Amino acid sequence: MRTEQLTAKALEKVDYDKYLLANAVGKRAKEIAKGAEILVDIDTTDLKYTDIALAEIAEGKITVSLEG
Repeated sequence: MRTEQLTAKALEKVDYDKYLLANAVGKRAKEIAKGAEILVDIDTTDLKYTDIALAEIAEGKITVSLEG
């Protein structure tokens, strides 16, 4: 799936809050870089950590919410 499609799908999961999505992708990408298990079943060989995080959010594998 193209990045634009993943982004659109992921934005739906966070009620179209692009700042919340950016923050969530950044945090999850950092976790993946530190060795966290990848939760999507895709070939991640040539993907950046941010792309993997975006795919996880788009597929609903990661729940994003505001902590208040």
